[in-house]
Amino acid sequence: MNTLGKFVGFSALTLTIFAALNLPVQAVTPTAKRIALRHRPNPQAVLKTFPVSGFGAPLEGLSAEQISAFATGLDEFTNVENPQGGLGPIFNRASCVACHAAPAIGGGSAINVTRFGRTTDGHFDALTAAGGSLLQVNAINPGAVELVPAAANTVARRQSTPLFGLGLIEAIPDDVILANAARQNALGLNGLPAMVDDVVSGKPRVGRFGWKAQQATLLAFSGDAYLNEMGITNRFFPLENAPNGDTGKLARFDRVSDPEDSVDPVTGKGDIDVVADFMRLLAPPPSLPLSTSARSGASLFKQAGCSGCHQPQMQTGPSQTPALNNVLVYLYSDLLLHDMGQLGDGIEQGMAHGNEMKTAPLWGLRASAPYMHDGRAPGIDEAIQAHDGEAAKARAAYLKFSNSQRKQLLEFLASI
Repeated sequence: MNTLGKFVGFSALTLTIFAALNLPVQAVTPTAKRIALRHRPNPQAVLKTFPVSGFGAPLEGLSAEQISAFATGLDEFTNVENPQGGLGPIFNRASCVACHAAPAIGGGSAINVTRFGRTTDGHFDALTAAGGSLLQVNAINPGAVELVPAAANTVARRQSTPLFGLGLIEAIPDDVILANAARQNALGLNGLPAMVDDVVSGKPRVGRFGWKAQQATLLAFSGDAYLNEMGITNRFFPLENAPNGDTGKLARFDRVSDPEDSVDPVTGKGDIDVVADFMRLLAPPPSLPLSTSARSGASLFKQAGCSGCHQPQMQTGPSQTPALNNVLVYLYSDLLLHDMGQLGDGIEQGMAHGNEMKTAPLWGLRASAPYMHDGRAPGIDEAIQAHDGEAAKARAAYLKFSNSQRKQLLEFLASI
């Protein structure tokens, strides 16, 4: 069985296993939990488990210290949490890798999470009092299991996205993304930056991570995932999720004091920090050499107007990490929110309305099927034909291409 299969299999049985074993959930201090329980291997041993190139490799040109940080982060990324260590009481998966393992560790998967809310006369209510907008499908005890509340009339699925190259995306200055919005207006498009209050810096920043660009930094992205996907509180997200908003159930089943992820006094980092290091130092997807046909497809990509939103490249700013310093980033995204019409998921999050989604980066597209936010498109052709809203004109241009031209465009997209 491949890595994804192993971890998906585990996560699907998590609730049953924990209930069957009747694992005790004892009150422990967060420092004892995250430092004593966490496995800390020799980074050099971990280094042998990842490739030197290809999907899942670290950025090129890292120092020995950065390689060690990458390895430590990789170990935590694949670590399977348990209730004594703070997992739950409600959660989606028990490890990061459970949802991020295809085609290599750090990638995406076809695993979906569920978001819900209530839409009335165009107004969206996240039903936060009932545990919304994110449903956690697993629990450490059957008594804490969440359900989509009956009041919800908007239910959406979102699949896990690849994490390759996120450090490069983080290193793109806010001003560059804001300039994209000005460029959009000149093209007759309406891309908008998702301004968020970054919990790490305490400052307004341009969001760029998540389907709705709801986080601006990788540390915030990591802390959010630890809380909402694994139920592990941390210094940026210290409040536990109550099962469907029931604080009585939370008091009954949550026995680990918060925040559950604490900073190691030796390294000055918690688990959310080392996972952020792993993501920051993860190389972008490897591209393939363009064939003659693919080069023709690149021209068609621009001709159809796809590059209006899927901007081929941006550049990082100055960085003390040479691998991130003033680097061209071939992400094929403007990192802006766009009106996707009927393709929107109906969920409001941050600045993003229900019909708006962030332009998904296209690099590594050949290895991230199925496509669209909910995986509705099995192939790239189906994904293009599903575009709507601001992308409707590009879709129409694609449909006017001959079969051979479409094949060239698809070959190009499978190469980047």
